[in-house]
Amino acid sequence: MDVFRRLKPYVWPYRMTLFWAIVSMGLLTAFGLLRPYVMRWLIDDVIRGGKEAWLWPLALSFIAIALIRGVFNYLRQYLGEWAGQKITFRLRQSLYDKLQSLSFTYYDRARTGDLMSRLTMDVDAFRMFFSFGLVFLMDFFFMVGFGLIAMLLISPRLTLVTFVLMPFLAVAAVRFDRRIREAYGAIRQSLSELTTVIQENLTGIRTVKSFSREPHEMERFREKNEDFARKNVVATDLLARYIPLMEGIGNLSATLLLWYGGSMVIRGDLSLGSLVAFFSLIGYLIWPLRELGFLLNMVEQAQAAGARLLEVLETPPAVQSQPHPYRPKEVRGEVEFRGVTFHYPDGSPVLRDIHLHVPAGQVVAILGTTGAGKSSLVSLIPRFYDVSQGEVRVDGVDVRRWDLAVLRRHIGFVPGETFLFSASIRENIAYGRPEASMEEIRQAARRAMAHEFIEGLPQGYDTLVGERGMGLSGGQKQRVAIARALLYDPRILILDDATSSVDMETEWHIQKALEEVMKGRTTFIIAHRVASLRRAHQIIVLDEGRIVERGTHEELLEKGGLYARIYWTQLGQTADEDLQKGAAGAR
Repeated sequence: MDVFRRLKPYVWPYRMTLFWAIVSMGLLTAFGLLRPYVMRWLIDDVIRGGKEAWLWPLALSFIAIALIRGVFNYLRQYLGEWAGQKITFRLRQSLYDKLQSLSFTYYDRARTGDLMSRLTMDVDAFRMFFSFGLVFLMDFFFMVGFGLIAMLLISPRLTLVTFVLMPFLAVAAVRFDRRIREAYGAIRQSLSELTTVIQENLTGIRTVKSFSREPHEMERFREKNEDFARKNVVATDLLARYIPLMEGIGNLSATLLLWYGGSMVIRGDLSLGSLVAFFSLIGYLIWPLRELGFLLNMVEQAQAAGARLLEVLETPPAVQSQPHPYRPKEVRGEVEFRGVTFHYPDGSPVLRDIHLHVPAGQVVAILGTTGAGKSSLVSLIPRFYDVSQGEVRVDGVDVRRWDLAVLRRHIGFVPGETFLFSASIRENIAYGRPEASMEEIRQAARRAMAHEFIEGLPQGYDTLVGERGMGLSGGQKQRVAIARALLYDPRILILDDATSSVDMETEWHIQKALEEVMKGRTTFIIAHRVASLRRAHQIIVLDEGRIVERGTHEELLEKGGLYARIYWTQLGQTADEDLQKGAAGAR
């Protein structure tokens, strides 16, 4: 019940709707109890008493009872479903909103398929409980309570005989509940793993095909699919054994009732109409006990689903704005790292004792070997992660004191791994500024050297791109991403290997276009090609998380350190490529 208590804020606003759904269910059950009494009256007083005039009124009373029950049945179903849908709407929306607020640290560990399973299957299990399960669970108490009172009023002795086997029904239901809870918990975990395999395969289908790993992926899916099917069979086996057992106990109880009740009628201790009425009432006792396992199963599924939802809902964001955050009216773009050390959770330090001051409007290039910490360094500026030690300051204020939305509003970030939405190119460029005019969008595309290829597409800026930008080359996607950042008009621009997928000639044109754009903006450029960094005001060279060199292009070449070695290595590779192209042309 702790899970339902913690999810109470999503349920409580609709408590009155659920209340009236439960009341409707209670009245539906209560009016159903009138029929056995009408049957007793029909048999004992009308048929055996020869009162033919009462046949039509009694027949009409059956119709009236059916109509009234139909109204309450409609109200029970409609109100229950309405409340269930409203509850799960709020729950699903809160879950999605929470996913938007969680930091990069959470997504570094989370699996997309598992999150999708929680947003769909787990939320739906919770809906099923409040749409149907809660009302029927309350009806269990109505049927047992009302039915027991009605049976006692007819014959206390028959009621005691009926109760001989009731404890066996209750024990079987409780044992079933315990075992089915474990079975459905395993099913949900297996479904989460199956969904993850599907999501990863569809996302990485090009990688799968390029390495001819289709058989491996099919086998991996088969194993997860088989595990999911096997766990469902286990749950079905429990159900298949439970149903006949409960029906057997119920039939045995009915047999005892017929034997003992029949003997009472023969001896004249009970009227025939009373036996018929009592026999019809037995369903009000046996049916709820037989269905108790299913009701408890629905409760357990909702509990298991709710627990998985709470794991997300109660995860505190690792990065969030402080109370009364800093919101400046104007941002200059000055950036400073003061003794910054950073490590990912459960990992060794990626950055160690970084000291760096970047005046507003200056261009800083960052170079280093793979794993040196380049992307981690620039990710600290918009607070994708928080520092482990030290401070990152923007305009002299620790970024942890800034309003997170205001801080990121003034930072344009272009990652090396470009992501585009399944929408038009125009919508992708205007993602950060949906109110931007078409001319502004075109101007941003021109600056990113993207306008020409966009105009050459079938629908131009209205061309739809596939999922994750499928249909565009890597270089085209990067140029669209750069245009998106430029349209955002940030004070701080971060290009994290943003031209890695374009050829050297296009990169040169983009760099020339960016020179004009970068004027007055603080810009951080991460690139593997030294030629892209030469015009920077200062170049930072990282190695194993530390700044090992800093200076201008000429100063670093004179030092003859790591930067110079990388530069001359790349220059040699370029010369070799030019020689090879020339030789090929001569042939």
